[in-house]
Amino acid sequence: MPVDFNLYLITDRLQAKSGNLANIIEQALQGGVRAVQLREKDLSAGELFELAVELRRITSRYGARLLINDRADIALAAGADGVHLPGNAIPIDAARSFLGSDRLIGVSCHSLECAVTAQRKGADFITFGPVFFTQSKVAYGEPSGLGKLAQTAAALKIPVFGLGGINNGNARQVMAAGVRGIALISAIIAAEQPQIAAAEILETIHQSL
Repeated sequence: MPVDFNLYLITDRLQAKSGNLANIIEQALQGGVRAVQLREKDLSAGELFELAVELRRITSRYGARLLINDRADIALAAGADGVHLPGNAIPIDAARSFLGSDRLIGVSCHSLECAVTAQRKGADFITFGPVFFTQSKVAYGEPSGLGKLAQTAAALKIPVFGLGGINNGNARQVMAAGVRGIALISAIIAAEQPQIAAAEILETIHQSL
């Protein structure tokens, strides 16, 4: 399955101003988003599955990819397009064996070493960051910055997505680092008008390609 998107939207329903994550995702899809990662770590397996099924239904209407954070079993059960593996997840080869060759595997990386290892073990793409400061990534230390992002993008053959503190104001700088695209949360999820926010960020990305 190809990595055929440049904007990778990660969910956080706690940032959804309307309180309706599914509605915000649909607005983002209307704005042009074609890849969504369901990442709601505090939900039970049953709750996560129900939300995954709902988002699968919505993303399918727009021909968009849906990946599930960490839970390969829920990704398979909900008919998602793949899984996104954080640092403490199951090994990439185990996820591949479970999911098969026709689903995507993304991996979160915070160093060049992690990125190179992820590529070697069969990841389809990685997210790399945090590029800029963001409260949600404080645990990973100081931001990696654009230099390390560019170094990683140049070293890998698989797509690299910059992640962390990215919005429409700095998206062009991130794209200039040679990445495939951008992964983000709040710039769309917390926006007053998610559809417009998504469309504006996508326009910036496409102008930078």
